[in-house]
Amino acid sequence: MSRIDELAAQYSDHISVPWQQGLPAANRVVMLVYEKELERHLRAKLLEFEQATKTAGHGWQLVDLTTAFADWMGGMKYREEYFERPDDIRLKLDSSFLRHVADLIKAQLSQATDNDVVALLGAGSLFGFLRLSDVIKEVEREIQGRLVVFFPGQKDGNNYRLLDARDGWNYMAVGITRHPTGAVA
Repeated sequence: MSRIDELAAQYSDHISVPWQQGLPAANRVVMLVYEKELERHLRAKLLEFEQATKTAGHGWQLVDLTTAFADWMGGMKYREEYFERPDDIRLKLDSSFLRHVADLIKAQLSQATDNDVVALLGAGSLFGFLRLSDVIKEVEREIQGRLVVFFPGQKDGNNYRLLDARDGWNYMAVGITRHPTGAVA
C-alpha cells in the first residue's frame, strides 16, 4: 500500500466517525499532511478521498487553489509593472490576493451544509505569496461542516510547515499524517 493510500485509509476512518456538533472552528479543520514529493500521486488518488467522504454520508466540494495566483495576477490592471518591479506587489498580496483566495473558499463554504466537506487542494501554490494560516483565519468562521486541507509538508506537534519550510505555524486542527510507524498523529 502506498503512503497516499494509507493516508486515504486513515482519512476514511476519521471522516466516518459521527461528527460532534458545536465545535470551535479550529476543530472543524482537518489537515491531511503528506510529503511534498507525493503531490502528483495525491492528485491522482483524490477520488478516493471524495469517495470516502460520500461513503461516510457527507457531501463533498473541492476548491483547487493551484491557479489562484495566476488567475488573480492575470486580472490585475498593472500586472506588467509588477513583473518589472516584483517587490511592489507585496502589499497587494497581503490584502487583495488574500481576499481573492479567501473569497474562492468562502464561495464553496457558503454552499456547504453542516454535513459537508469542503476540500482545499493546491495549498502549496500559495507558498511565497500568502501564509496558509492567514487564509484559514479568514475563512474559519464560515465553516459549517469540515474544511479538509490537503497539506504538502510536515507536522510536528501542532506546528505545520508548508513544503517543509523552516517557518511553520501553530494550529489546533485535527492533523492526519502518516508516520513511519503507521500511527495517526
